[in-house]
Amino acid sequence: MKHFHILLCLLESLFHVFTQCTDVAESEFWLEGDYLIGGLFDIHQDKTTFHHIRPEAIDCSSKTLTLSSYRRFQLMRFAVEEINNSTNLLPNVSLGYEIFDHCSASQNFPGIFDLLSVNGSVYPWGELQKNLSKYSKVFAVVGPFSSSETWTSAPLFMMDLIPMVSYGAASSAFSEKVKFPSFLRTVHSNEAIIDVIVEIILHFRWRWVSFLQSNDDFGTNGLELFKKKIAHTDICLAYSKTLFDKTNSSQIFKQIDAQMIPVIIVFAPKQIAEAIILSAIELNITNKVWIAGDTWSLNERLLKMNEIRSIGTVLGVSQSVVTIPGFSDFIYSTIDNSFYGREEQQTFCNQLCKCRSLSASRLVSIDPSFSFAVYSATYAVAHALHNVLQCGDGKCNSSITVYPYMVLAALKKSNFTLLNHRIQFDENGDPNFGSYSIVFWNASGDAEEIGVHTFYPSVHSCINGSNVQWYTNGEVPTSLCSEECSEGYAKEQDGIHKCCFTCEICPYGSYVNSTEDPYTCIKCAETEWSTEGSTSCNLRLVEYIRVTDGEAILIMVGALVLVGITLAMSVLFAINYNTPVVRSAGGPMCFLILGCLDLSSLSVFFYIDKPTMSFCILRYLPFILFFSVCIACFVVRSFQIVCIFKIAAKFPNIHSWWIKYHGQWLIITMIFVTQALLSVIGYSSGPPQPYNETVWYPERIILRCDTSLKANSASTILLLLLCSLCFVFSYMGKDLPKNYNEAKVITFCLLLLILTWTGFATEFMLYRGKQIETHNALAILSSLYSFLLWYFLPKCYIIICQPHKNTQKYFQDLIQNYTKTISQ
Repeated sequence: MKHFHILLCLLESLFHVFTQCTDVAESEFWLEGDYLIGGLFDIHQDKTTFHHIRPEAIDCSSKTLTLSSYRRFQLMRFAVEEINNSTNLLPNVSLGYEIFDHCSASQNFPGIFDLLSVNGSVYPWGELQKNLSKYSKVFAVVGPFSSSETWTSAPLFMMDLIPMVSYGAASSAFSEKVKFPSFLRTVHSNEAIIDVIVEIILHFRWRWVSFLQSNDDFGTNGLELFKKKIAHTDICLAYSKTLFDKTNSSQIFKQIDAQMIPVIIVFAPKQIAEAIILSAIELNITNKVWIAGDTWSLNERLLKMNEIRSIGTVLGVSQSVVTIPGFSDFIYSTIDNSFYGREEQQTFCNQLCKCRSLSASRLVSIDPSFSFAVYSATYAVAHALHNVLQCGDGKCNSSITVYPYMVLAALKKSNFTLLNHRIQFDENGDPNFGSYSIVFWNASGDAEEIGVHTFYPSVHSCINGSNVQWYTNGEVPTSLCSEECSEGYAKEQDGIHKCCFTCEICPYGSYVNSTEDPYTCIKCAETEWSTEGSTSCNLRLVEYIRVTDGEAILIMVGALVLVGITLAMSVLFAINYNTPVVRSAGGPMCFLILGCLDLSSLSVFFYIDKPTMSFCILRYLPFILFFSVCIACFVVRSFQIVCIFKIAAKFPNIHSWWIKYHGQWLIITMIFVTQALLSVIGYSSGPPQPYNETVWYPERIILRCDTSLKANSASTILLLLLCSLCFVFSYMGKDLPKNYNEAKVITFCLLLLILTWTGFATEFMLYRGKQIETHNALAILSSLYSFLLWYFLPKCYIIICQPHKNTQKYFQDLIQNYTKTISQ
């Protein structure tokens, strides 16, 4: 019901206007023909913002004349005349037009209803669909120019699928075919214009910009698209402001200067953009880069002003100017015809110009923007009608009833050449042709082309800024919130804008990739390294003990020599098994000790080559297990020496039990089993793993084994306990006979053992290089050699070189002398 009342009001207003309009047979706004095209041109501009309580018509001829729009209006007339004179396009068919001065987006409905009328009447929606014999006066409409004008008028044409081909409405919303099914245009959408503006900003490496937009659909859509386009770039929108008719320009420029923004994008219709530029001149705004949209980039009034140079440098995006042959002659002939003798008469409201004072030369020199858009829109409609009427061979099928939807279907399939341009539309009704020029306002008052942005067959931009006369006297102005960081520094955002930042140097082991993510210091991979302030990582040098290394050969030779010596000693001891020296060294226990020394030396071979899990286990297990047996033998041996010389006399029962049950072998077996169980449990819960040491040396990777202290602590503690007991027992026998003092030798061997591992532990705390593994293997060999050389070698010397000391009598004399000394 609400919509019905609105329609009644509109019809009432329309009827009121009809009664005030007079009819004349001839007008430049109307041409009789077999088929009529509608035209909507904002020849005059209504700048008032008065809101009416009901729809009212407006007298456009009393408003401000827009010369560029009047030029476009004449261009449509010229195109229709050219088509009518053509023998190839619509032969024997006359094309007429009905054009209205569309000076207001909200008060020009009478003209729209006239175009929609059927025999002078406007039918409710749906009536035409029921009776196809009733169809609108026009089969297509060219126009209107602005997005705001299109928003209010397009829905009325969409209801009956009347094709509407706009030559200037750039809002991207019109590409939505669900809402605007019969809308097409011969200009690219705002999205394309914004693409070119962003290309300009990126080309000159500006990052800190402001955006001034008009208070209409064109400006609002432009701002939304600009924000979307720069979202994933380094461009920051520092300031944006909507321009109204009475905008406080002084306040805008103060805010721009306060944020030190040198680049200003003005995305607004010609009149609003002109007003803000004139305000900048009046306020003495200097040292700015202005980027103009296609609506005012060729503004002849501003271009010719001397003061325009004072505000800075003006760049712009413009429709590529296409020269239309014959149009100038048409203008000169039109200005002098009889239309201008009867300006006070009109066939319908808003079909009057009052252009008496306008000269042909002035009109020809006016801003040519959107000229080809009007020209191609008119020709597209004519070609669509040509196809609907099945024209060919110099004639058309006049029996075909032309309906708007038929012309719409033909329009969508448009494919013809016009002035070397292939006219086609995509699925959204947007043009598949055309390009934008990137211009610079030079000192001569001309818009000099410095680049071009083409769309088809592929999107391509080319900008040559060498000819631009910058206000900085040759240097391209900079527009940054913060100066770019030096190499190796990452940006740390300061505030809400990503263009405002501080610079932080990337630490060791990280780098910054300024092209991909200048805000993050990326950690190098484990196999890479970098110095402080790097832009890339270097491969680490992988180090481990190779078989061919000198230290590896030394370790293997040392282990093999040890094995050879132990075998020789075993043979020597076996030959002299019943001699006092061998018996005093432990008898059968000597062979166990020598065997365990051999097995312990197996560990050192696994310190060579790349570590694996099995290698890591075998580095520690043989040494821990069999060296513990060696120490257990020396513990028992030390205890036996102390018992024989000190405890036997005082505690004969303990001594007899020890001899009877072979206590030494029970203890050794128990220690072996305990250590084996602890090792199995420890390695099962946390086995040693190959480990890449990368902390100590950033430029290198040391391949080593990582042992779990918790998993191996029990085995290590047991070994340390055995060493401590051995040291205590051996120290207790320090005053035994000089030539029969095994305890002193064992004590000395333990001191060497303690010094070796204390030195290695100290080195391990200070150094983790490749040689630490070598030193670990050498510490193992040193431990084995200390017992082999200092405990067994003297015995071999006596057997071989001093056989007189290897007699029963010699040992008995030593013991008797020691016993007498104790008893005294």
